[in-house]
Amino acid sequence: MRSKRIRGLYAVTPETLDSDWLYARAKAVVAGGARMVQYRSKGVDARCRRQQAGRLAELCGAEGALLIINDDVALARELSADGVHLGREDMPVADARTALGSRALIGVSCYDSLARAREAQSEGADYVAFGSFFPSGVKPGAVRAPLELLHAARVVIDLPVVAIGGITPENGRAVVEAGADALAVISSLFYVPDSYLTAQAFTAMFEAPDEPPSITSDR
Repeated sequence: MRSKRIRGLYAVTPETLDSDWLYARAKAVVAGGARMVQYRSKGVDARCRRQQAGRLAELCGAEGALLIINDDVALARELSADGVHLGREDMPVADARTALGSRALIGVSCYDSLARAREAQSEGADYVAFGSFFPSGVKPGAVRAPLELLHAARVVIDLPVVAIGGITPENGRAVVEAGADALAVISSLFYVPDSYLTAQAFTAMFEAPDEPPSITSDR
């Protein structure tokens, strides 16, 4: 039942020391339809991380969105976040489950590896993430994953599949059609003129697949 909540636009926060800017952008993307927000910050100090993540926890709680903390199980537990996302070098799934409890959502980065996804599923993960599917400014050296990987994952993995890496309003529908349950987006969601409208465009890929996304506005 936990895994059924993972679908649609999955906003991943960029690195920034400007907490007010981050909160405003996150508020816009949630209003535009993001169902999940992952707080991802590798370069700020612990106090700033706690402050930023705390504000996002309040926002997500008020708006009914899920808050996932990247990498930091202790912070996720402190904030009573909805879950944690783990990479290759992070805590094992079983240890995160022990720390956070049975109701927590635990996601695992699987890059371009079906074998890692199968392992994550056997360990009790709630979703797996593949990518980068396109060139990414956030991780320019990231391993590239083909869209065919999403089709293959549908056959061997009985978990929601999240796609990440260079996803935009222009290429996102192809990723959904290839089998992604959710699109994890950073730059093309936060570093745009209107994050609210862009979030709506991504959300439309799940709600109205026969209509092309639009990011124009009459406002």
